[in-house]
Amino acid sequence: MGEATVQRLVVEHLAGHAQRDALPAYLRTCQCQARGCRWHPRHRGCTGPIALVLTRSGGGRLWRLADVCIACAQATAHSAVVPEAAVPVVERRRPREVKRREQRSHGSPSPRVRIGEMLSYLAAALPPEAGAGARLLALQCALRANGSGRLQIPVGLLRAMRMAQQLGPWRELEEAGWLTPLTLPRLPAVRSRTWVQLLDATVLTQVPGRADRAQGAHAALHLTSSPALRELSASEQLAGLALATHLSPDGMQGAMEAERLARVCAVPPDDLAAVLDRLVAARAAGSWSYDLGSEDITWSLGPVLVDWSRRTLPRHVTASL
Repeated sequence: MGEATVQRLVVEHLAGHAQRDALPAYLRTCQCQARGCRWHPRHRGCTGPIALVLTRSGGGRLWRLADVCIACAQATAHSAVVPEAAVPVVERRRPREVKRREQRSHGSPSPRVRIGEMLSYLAAALPPEAGAGARLLALQCALRANGSGRLQIPVGLLRAMRMAQQLGPWRELEEAGWLTPLTLPRLPAVRSRTWVQLLDATVLTQVPGRADRAQGAHAALHLTSSPALRELSASEQLAGLALATHLSPDGMQGAMEAERLARVCAVPPDDLAAVLDRLVAARAAGSWSYDLGSEDITWSLGPVLVDWSRRTLPRHVTASL
């Protein structure tokens, strides 16, 4: 029996387990957190999108298939993410009209939520040395890619991001094994576009439909290229996005461990205070403080981010704020 056949049989077997306990995407949570995170050593908490993770324990006598966040999956020994794109889940076979009714009933995640999830994922997936510019570029690539991880980046987008003449962010992502440039000889040469293939399979299984992705990409670009943020550094733009998307559900304030916020913003922990002060000066943040006991940073949004955050929420949520 060939390796490809064995792999197909294993995926089909896993699909059977996944189908019996299938949950809608909006109900999926990190299961190791529900069990006190006893599946792995202690770390800074759950973060990132939810993935279907297969874990071996007991020397191979026991196997566990569970929904786990990306941060916990990376902290769990002998684990691997199951590519859900390859799992023929029953939900995909439901009539199209049923899917549309459910989407109208439950709604899709707002662009603000989608950007926050992707920033958290990139904080865990990219190496620490990947800079803020590379992470902003990776965010746009992840949200704009098609179902196969392929995308074309218009030169106008790179100009809006102030990256039209920068090769550094591309090289960082390529060296990290996160993407690769594409050569498509059958297509006409188009100098105004850059063709890319994402190599991170987990991103391809976590991103939503193309409409949701496009909304998130446009919302993120709108904020980082706004007059208040476009003159700031890439680290400060990334920090502004992080503050605007990691908020409490019922307000315009947020809180996060200082170490985790620094990782999301791609700045050394000792430099985080200066970055936050510059956001306050730019009226993107209203205020911020550090709690020595919990090691949390709390913040409120300034006028710039408040306006952007309200416009990225669904109308019924905005009306209730």
